Amino acid sequence: MLSRRRFLAAAALASLPVPGWAEAGSPALLAAAREPSGSFALFGLTDTGGIAFRIALPARGHAAAAHPTRAEAVAFARRPGTFALVVDCAAGRLAHRLDAPAGRHFYGHGAFLDGGRVLATTENAIQDGTGRLGLWDAMNGYARMGEVATGGIGPHEVLRLPGTEILVVANGGILTRPEMGRDKLNIDTMRPSLVYVDGDRVVEQVALPEALHKASIRHLAARDDGLVAVAMQWEGPEDPSVPLLALHRRGEPLRPRQAGPAEQARMQGYAGSVAFSGDGTEVAITGPRGGVAQVFDPAGDGLPRLVHRLDICGAAPLGAGLAFTDGTGGLIGPGLVAKLDLAWDNHLVAAPT
Repeated sequence: MLSRRRFLAAAALASLPVPGWAEAGSPALLAAAREPSGSFALFGLTDTGGIAFRIALPARGHAAAAHPTRAEAVAFARRPGTFALVVDCAAGRLAHRLDAPAGRHFYGHGAFLDGGRVLATTENAIQDGTGRLGLWDAMNGYARMGEVATGGIGPHEVLRLPGTEILVVANGGILTRPEMGRDKLNIDTMRPSLVYVDGDRVVEQVALPEALHKASIRHLAARDDGLVAVAMQWEGPEDPSVPLLALHRRGEPLRPRQAGPAEQARMQGYAGSVAFSGDGTEVAITGPRGGVAQVFDPAGDGLPRLVHRLDICGAAPLGAGLAFTDGTGGLIGPGLVAKLDLAWDNHLVAAPT
C-alpha cells in the first residue's frame, strides 16, 4: 500500500497536466545510438522509421526503461555504471539523475511497477558481489526507497510480469568488480538463475541443468499470458550444441530451444537480446556476432526462421510482429525497412501505447 507521503505526492501529481507519449511524437520504439560525430543520443522512433525525438546523452547508452504513462524514459549506461538519466522525452531534456548508492553499481536495465510509481534497477552489491534490485520513487523525484536481494550474482535485466506486480530477474551469475572493469571473475563456479520477486522476497528461482551452468541468463521478454523468454550468453569453451534461448512458466522447469548445428554455431555462443512478437506467436533472439536473428514458434519444437543482418542486436515487438536494429543503422519490422546514419546500440524498447 502507498504510504501517506506517497499518496499525497501521487494526488498532487495527478492534479497536474502530465505530458504523455503523444506529446513526445507517439514513438513506437526507443533506442540509443552513436551518431557520426561520435556523440550519443536516445531516439524515439515511429512505426514507419521516422524520428519522433532525439535527446543527447553524455555517454554510450545500453537500454532504456519507458514510463507506462508519462513521456519519460530512464536511460542506462553500459555496465558497470554508477548513474542513470531520467529523460523528459516531450520537453527534450534531462529531468533527473539517479546515482547508485555507495557500494552499488548498475547493470544497465530497469523496469517500472506500481503503475509507474516505482522504478526497479538491477545492481551489484560490490562488497560481497550479490545482486540487488534498487527501488526508486518515481513520484518523488526518483528518491531512493530501498533495495531487495535478487538471490543470485550479476542481475542484468529485470521486467514486470504482465498483469502482476511481480518482477522477473535474470541473475547472470557472473561476478565482476568495478575496479576490474568488465573482467569475469568466477566463470568456473558461476550459477545463473531466473527469479521472480514479489515485494521484498524471491518467490521462485529456477536454473538450467548443471552441464549448462556457464550459460549466463542475461536478457528477458514476457508475453501477456506470463510466458517468459530468456536469452543467454555461453561462457564455456566453444560449443555449438549449447542453447541460447529458454522459455519458462512459473512452476515449471526452463525449456531450452535451439536451431540446427550450423545455425547455432553462427551465433558464436552469444544472444544479444530477446523479444516476443506483438501477437505473441513468435519469439526471437539476436546474434550480433554472427549477423543473424533466430525466430522461433514458442508453442512448438521446430527450427527457427532466420533473419540475416550485419551486427543485428536490438529486438522488440512492433505491431503484430517484430522489429530489429543493427549497428549499421538498419531498422526493420512489419512493412518497415529503414537505414539511418546511426550505429544502434544493444537494445530496442517498445514504447507504451
